[in-house]
Amino acid sequence: MPDDAASRLRASLLPVPAQRFTMGTDDPRGYAADGEGPEHPVEVSAFAVAPYAVTNAWFARFVEETGHVTTAERFGNSFVFAGLLPDDAPPTQGVVGTPWWRLVEGASWRAPEGPWSDVRDRPDHPVVHVSWLDAVAFCAWSGTRLPTEAEWECAARGGLAGQHYPWGAEREPGGEHRMNVFQGTFPGGDTGEDGWVGTAPVGSFPANGYGLHDVTGNVWEWCADWFDPEWYARSAAAGVAVDPTGPAGPVTGARVMRGGSYLCHDSYCWRYRVDARSSNTPDSTTGNLGFRVAGAAAVRD
Repeated sequence: MPDDAASRLRASLLPVPAQRFTMGTDDPRGYAADGEGPEHPVEVSAFAVAPYAVTNAWFARFVEETGHVTTAERFGNSFVFAGLLPDDAPPTQGVVGTPWWRLVEGASWRAPEGPWSDVRDRPDHPVVHVSWLDAVAFCAWSGTRLPTEAEWECAARGGLAGQHYPWGAEREPGGEHRMNVFQGTFPGGDTGEDGWVGTAPVGSFPANGYGLHDVTGNVWEWCADWFDPEWYARSAAAGVAVDPTGPAGPVTGARVMRGGSYLCHDSYCWRYRVDARSSNTPDSTTGNLGFRVAGAAAVRD
C-alpha cells in the first residue's frame, strides 16, 4: 500500500478500558424475541474500536487494492427502502410482511438505491449493502476485526450504566436530535427532522464518552458473534461472562447486528438503543446495514 492505508485506519481506533458492565436490558418495552435480556454482568478486556462506521471512501480503497467483489454485486441485487427509490424506478419485488423493503437489481455499495444512484457523491457516509462476509474481508485487509457483541455494547455505552442511549435516558434531551432515525409516520415518509433522510455522514452527531459517533441510528453494524435469542439467559445462569464471543456455532444461522438505523421508528422498531439487538444471515445485504472495526488495545503502529 503506497500510503499504508491500513496502518492509518488502525491508528484511528480509540481505546476502551477493561471493565465489568451490565449487558442487555430488562425493560418490558423491549423485544423478548430478540433475547435482549436478562441483564447480566460481563467483563471485557481492554480493546480499541473505530470512532466511526466504515465509510464509502474507506471501503472503496479496500476494493481498489484487493479487487473484492461484494455479496450484493455477485447476487446482482440488494434490498433498498422503498421510500428512497425515485418515482420513475421500475417495478421491484417487495418482501412479504415488510413491503417497504424492495429487492432492487443493481443495488450495491456502489449504487445504494440502485443503478440511478452513485456512491461517489457521499464518500463520508457509512458503506451499506455489505454482508458480514464483506465486513470480515475488509477486516482481513485492514488488520482489524469485527467487535464482539459484548465489546460493541460496552463501547456504545460510552461508560454510562443503565441507559438506553449513548448519552443517557432521553432520546432527544432538551429537544436536541442525537442520532439519525426515522421521523414521521412509518413507512409513509421520513420528515428528516434530524437533518437526514437515508444515511448521514459519519460524525454528524456528538460522540459518546469513548469518542464513538453514531452507535445508535444511521446504520446497523455487524458484530462477530453468531446470534442466539437464548444466549443472554444461558450467559447469566453461568455467572460473570469474561470476554464472551457468543454461541460456538450457528444456532439460528444468523450473525448479530447492533445499533438500529435511519429506518428505526417507535411504532415498530424501538431498536435504536445500546441494549437492543437483532440479526441477519451472513450473506444478507441491505441499504441500512454496515459495520465498524475493532482491534487490540495497543493498535498504533
